[in-house]
Amino acid sequence: MPIHFRLNGVETDIDADPDASLLSILRGQLGMIGPHFGCGANECGACNVLIGDHAVASCDTPLWSVADKDVTTIEGLGNPEAPHPLQRAFIAEQALQCGYCVSGILMSAAALLRQNPNPTNTDVRNALDRNLCRCGSHNRMVRAILRAAAEMQTP
Repeated sequence: MPIHFRLNGVETDIDADPDASLLSILRGQLGMIGPHFGCGANECGACNVLIGDHAVASCDTPLWSVADKDVTTIEGLGNPEAPHPLQRAFIAEQALQCGYCVSGILMSAAALLRQNPNPTNTDVRNALDRNLCRCGSHNRMVRAILRAAAEMQTP
């Protein structure tokens, strides 16, 4: 029996093993290349997606658990024609290095801003605590997230 959920706002039915990882379904069957396989153990954040308003590691999330829920990947956050404020801020602050971790970090940041539209520096750092970046770009990423938060507050 297919599992139904909304992927980036689109009603989606997928006939797959309900115990398969959401990440394997997103990448292997649904063509989402934004979430990356990093550790496979919910330790690095490279595969983070939003389920509702929460950042979740898709590598250890079973497909069955997203039935009838909203799943957002980086592909659904914004696009080249209309980038999300976080995406614009990451570009402006040059917070992108190799890019492997960035989609997961952006999803963690999006969850933070949905729950706390006016975060402090400490709030941002705490929200990114489970995201690993080996390029050493965290300071620029924090600045970018604070910049996006300010932009989103401006009417």
